[in-house]
Amino acid sequence: MADSGLIRICESSALIEGGDGVRFVLAVRGIGPEAFVVRCQGRVVGYLNRCAHTGLELDWMAGRFLDAGRRWLICAAHGALYEPGTGACAGGPCLGRGSLVPVPVVETDGVIYWRQEPDGSPA
Repeated sequence: MADSGLIRICESSALIEGGDGVRFVLAVRGIGPEAFVVRCQGRVVGYLNRCAHTGLELDWMAGRFLDAGRRWLICAAHGALYEPGTGACAGGPCLGRGSLVPVPVVETDGVIYWRQEPDGSPA
């Protein structure tokens, strides 16, 4: 791919609507914060894998970010609910106090990428 700021995460087919997410590291050499992508309302969204309330990782098993009803992103540690499309807290201890930190992602030609700035930070 011509854009050197795009870092490959996975094939588009790895993400289905309402399915598991894909975890990845926000660093070229594998050192950095964990993030994840999920498919929501037909588009791919990415966030840091960090609860806005506790700072803990959201998934209770690698890639399991959605609640049992497959409607909300949920913190496995304490049940905070987040709107998948926006990352806004929708219920639980963090209600009205924050949201997930978005990570810029791009889906093109059957592949999902995150966009990295020249200094190594997310775009």
